[in-house]
Amino acid sequence: MIVNNHISNYFFIGIGGIGMSALARYFNSLGKTVMGYDRTDSELTAKLSEEGIHVVYIEEEAEELMYALDQKSTLLVYTPAVQIKSRLIQLAQKEKFQLIKRAALLGEITASKKTLAVAGTHGKTTTSALLTHLLKVADEKVTAFLGGILLSENSNFIHQGDEVVVVEADEFDRSFLHLHPNLAVITSTDADHLDIYKTEQALEESFELFSTQVSETLFVAEELKLKGIKYGFSELAEVQAFNIQVKKGSYYFDIVYQDMLLKGLQLKLPGKHNLANAIAALALAINFNKDKAHLYAKALASFSGVKRRFNYLYQSAKLTLIDDYAHHPTEISAAHQAAREMHPGEDVMVIFQPHLYSRTENFATNFARSLQQFDEICILEIYPAREDPILGVNAQFLIDKIEHKNKKIIEKSDLLKSIKETNCAIVLFLGAGDIGEEAIKIKEALCV
Repeated sequence: MIVNNHISNYFFIGIGGIGMSALARYFNSLGKTVMGYDRTDSELTAKLSEEGIHVVYIEEEAEELMYALDQKSTLLVYTPAVQIKSRLIQLAQKEKFQLIKRAALLGEITASKKTLAVAGTHGKTTTSALLTHLLKVADEKVTAFLGGILLSENSNFIHQGDEVVVVEADEFDRSFLHLHPNLAVITSTDADHLDIYKTEQALEESFELFSTQVSETLFVAEELKLKGIKYGFSELAEVQAFNIQVKKGSYYFDIVYQDMLLKGLQLKLPGKHNLANAIAALALAINFNKDKAHLYAKALASFSGVKRRFNYLYQSAKLTLIDDYAHHPTEISAAHQAAREMHPGEDVMVIFQPHLYSRTENFATNFARSLQQFDEICILEIYPAREDPILGVNAQFLIDKIEHKNKKIIEKSDLLKSIKETNCAIVLFLGAGDIGEEAIKIKEALCV
């Protein structure tokens, strides 16, 4: 175990990442000295600074901080998104610092604790946030490391005790194979991260391996071929939601699980995919503590959501702005379904920022199909994140595959003008890059 009492300093390379920042908050809550580096400042890094975590944005300043640290009492944590050839990693190796990947560190933290994990190419963050909310409301002593900001807490780290831990089991870079949870759910295994896995089969095999690492109970979405307790909407599902109705923007439904019937549940999140996420979260919570099943069921109604998961930013008589993290074709279709269900009869504009050149190239045809469902389509240039450009893969490459009369490539500077001119009553901002920040700017401009 690399995490032990002699480590007093934790330095995070890429501290602004959602998973890294949750770990930084964890060690900060333990009274450790926590600091880190990130290339860009953000609302999240600003919050970390407010909490007493020293964050720098210039590599030279990060190097100075590292040189001042004692190697024996310092642990350097990095993410797969940080290249191993980066200056800071190379410096850490040269100076013989102890280095660990974020996923391995999370695995060590949870190794001796009752752990509930949420895996899947889609739905991890909402499901784990829902699960955390249910446990927290029911006064369970829960610690949670989330991949998004829980709106009710304005944080991705929840610490109400140490009897149970909730984690997202991230398939990127096979990170989830560092985890050995007691209970888990797998929400989906759609092809993604092919820059890492190369083939869909390799991705599926990784999920199968993860499923064997669950020591007690595994729940899986009913459409998946994996072995486990199936949840969903059909009579074949062992955890089944039925009597589903939509009233005033909320789902109302009943759930049956083994010999238990829970009636009159309410979920305020839009979209059938979120209803499936709620079933998964409830199944995990009930399996953890069956005696509080009715408390968990009641707590669903008070869940306010996760930042950038179908968040309503602005609403007027003529225009509604919605922000969502959807960056995969399946997620885009889910956001479309939610918008149509919650706003029947209204025209919907999508503003989509593709995330990663490799993902855009690998799923271009499916992206086109999912985007064609909207009434008006605006495509921003690709957000590169950790990747170098791929020749010929850009916004034009994607938009050429979209069969739609009302489509265009758009610059960020033209977003406000296009929104003011559109006849669509609903505007969705979709993507995993910096489009969420652009959405906030649009909201602020409209509120002036």
